Amino acid sequence: MNKKLLKDYFGWGFVLWLIGYTLGFVFFMIVPKETIGWYIMPIGTVIALWVLFKKVKSRNLRYYFVMAVIWTAMAIVLDYLFIVKALNSGDTYYKLDVYIYYALTFALPIIVGWKKTINQY
Repeated sequence: MNKKLLKDYFGWGFVLWLIGYTLGFVFFMIVPKETIGWYIMPIGTVIALWVLFKKVKSRNLRYYFVMAVIWTAMAIVLDYLFIVKALNSGDTYYKLDVYIYYALTFALPIIVGWKKTINQY
């Protein structure tokens, strides 16, 4: 696997997850814990779109599909390890906002990849 693939698939996937994770701790001190995800989601979506449009250069839809799978798998595993298990949040973590976050993590790379493939953005 070359450097570009590693960076796009695993590097950006981890960086985006880490931004959300860090924002979770910041918002934990500011907003009710039940609403943290709703505050993080728009920020994370904008940052993910910026990465996808400006930093990922592929025009291959398959590339974006693989990225979507890897980013989503990373988000699920890292959330489980570092939020559910490490912070002992149990069943209180998995609410509607988290499921929407996982859906966006999967859908955004595919949508952007499709747009780049069709429009040659």
